[in-house]
Amino acid sequence: MEDKVMFRHSVSLHLRGIRELHKVSAGFFPILTLYCVFNAVIPYVTVFFSAQILKELATGRQAEVLWKWVIISVLGIGAAAIGKAFLYRRYQTLLSDLYGRKEILFIRKMFSLDFSELDKQETHDLRSQIQQDENWGSWGLMKLDEIYMSFVTGVIGLICGISLTVSLFTSPVPEGSGWLTVLNHPGFALVFAGLIAAGSILAGKLTAVSMKGWGQCAEDATFGNRLFSHFGFICMDTARSVDIRMSDQHALAASYFRLNNAFGADSALGKIFRGRIGIVSSLGACVIPLVTGLIYLFTCLKARGGAFDVGSITQYVGAATAMTNNIHALTELTGLLKTNAPYLENTFAFLDIRSAMYQGSLTTEKRADRNYNVEFRDVSFRYPGSDRWALRHFSMKLQVGKRLAIVGENGSGKTTFIKLLCRLYDPQEGQILLNGIDIRKYNYRDYMDIFSVVFQDFQLVSQPLGNNVAGSMNYDRERAQKALADAGFGDRLSAMEKGLNTMLYKNLDEDGVEISGGEAQKIALARALYKDAPFIILDEPTAALDPIAEAEIYAKFNDIAGDKTAVYISHRLSSCKFCDEIAVFHEGQIIQQGTHEELVAIEGGKYHELWTAQAQYYAGHFRIQ
Repeated sequence: MEDKVMFRHSVSLHLRGIRELHKVSAGFFPILTLYCVFNAVIPYVTVFFSAQILKELATGRQAEVLWKWVIISVLGIGAAAIGKAFLYRRYQTLLSDLYGRKEILFIRKMFSLDFSELDKQETHDLRSQIQQDENWGSWGLMKLDEIYMSFVTGVIGLICGISLTVSLFTSPVPEGSGWLTVLNHPGFALVFAGLIAAGSILAGKLTAVSMKGWGQCAEDATFGNRLFSHFGFICMDTARSVDIRMSDQHALAASYFRLNNAFGADSALGKIFRGRIGIVSSLGACVIPLVTGLIYLFTCLKARGGAFDVGSITQYVGAATAMTNNIHALTELTGLLKTNAPYLENTFAFLDIRSAMYQGSLTTEKRADRNYNVEFRDVSFRYPGSDRWALRHFSMKLQVGKRLAIVGENGSGKTTFIKLLCRLYDPQEGQILLNGIDIRKYNYRDYMDIFSVVFQDFQLVSQPLGNNVAGSMNYDRERAQKALADAGFGDRLSAMEKGLNTMLYKNLDEDGVEISGGEAQKIALARALYKDAPFIILDEPTAALDPIAEAEIYAKFNDIAGDKTAVYISHRLSSCKFCDEIAVFHEGQIIQQGTHEELVAIEGGKYHELWTAQAQYYAGHFRIQ
């Protein structure tokens, strides 16, 4: 009973998988079905026509009849072969395309997930596991084409085989053929038919058992593939190339390959298939020739008794042998279904992750005066899986149109504050209010639109410069140019032959332009300016710039921000002097708040400590007041 439940569960998983793939490639399974029909029928068509030609040669030998069968055979088999070849090429093209298209399922899911779910390590681990399973054995969704093909081909082939072999058992041996007339007894025919079917099923079950070996070695195979994926291509990673050369790291990579051969003869995989599972698989391969021998024996005995002619022998032997292979394939399929089921469970566990964040329904008012008031009221937050509070009983207000600088040591809660403000996470305790209303009540997308954010770990994409700035295929070119100029990228833009159409990086275009870290940060700043949201937030976006360049950008940015409410996070305290107010974070709380002059005058205070510590590095190079 448990096996039946597991089998039904496996079938259910695979049917869902087919439906999911059909969503992203509607033409794949119809083409695959047609290919399977041709693939299943052609062997029987060949056997049937060959039998008719041999039958005519052995009996009537009428030239006009013989020519008729020859012409029909050539045209029929040729047309079927051409159709199969065409469908095979189309199937292979769609299959190659499907490897990329199936990623749409995961991309859609990741875009729809709450950031809090997407940011979990468990989510990343699960997605990585799915990719590794596919990489080393095409397990999961990409095993479905093989399973579907085996099933459809097997069923159609079985039907064809039965239709061409049923007369093998019903054709009587003529009376007077001696002891061979015993073959006419229904029980004798049933015994032979039962032996052939049982042998085919046994061979399939033995092969299905061997499938368990792949599941047993999954962990080692996944680890081995991860090693290969990393160390096998590490020499192509331009970001690591200098370290690899200077530190002689190729020897380290070679040692990992030598000591972790997951797919070698002496690996866990090799030992599994040299053991019981290997023996069982070999026995399965041995049973099929025995079944074929039974088919030959029964067919030749009936032909010897005069039940049919030599042409029919060809038909029956060929059809029965093909049918045996179909039964074997269908039986073997049960093992493949059970083996692939856990991999599909991982896939659907990822696709079924639920977003728990309340999306809200209130429309965020589009105010021309940008008069948005934000208040953190007794907010406490800790990251999932952590027992440490990132913010604890945290309260503060953002003043409209003001410049707020946030400073503090690493881990003090600065970036967490920004993530909560932008509602990438919801706090476990307390409230965040926008114009007096809990931000959870606002439409999520509407609320996000009032923020322009540049995070420290921002990302640009391998697309034209203008598209990177606008975050869109269609954009206002003049506005994008102004944003780049305001961010300090104007001179570099003028030097670019293709201007806003310049492709960034060479990943997708050999004419792409490689940009420095500082240039990338200016483009990220321009992206924030282009959005023109009421709040502009900079989470250490100028870390790759030298202090002078950073100071110039911030000085200019103060004017560019205009009536926006600006929040800056920076480790360089000298860049925060122009702000209206500075908040000093420490262990998830604000411990000091005021202007630069007020805070630096408090000796023994945290801000004074940080300022003094940094000042020594600039002494003799920059004048810090």
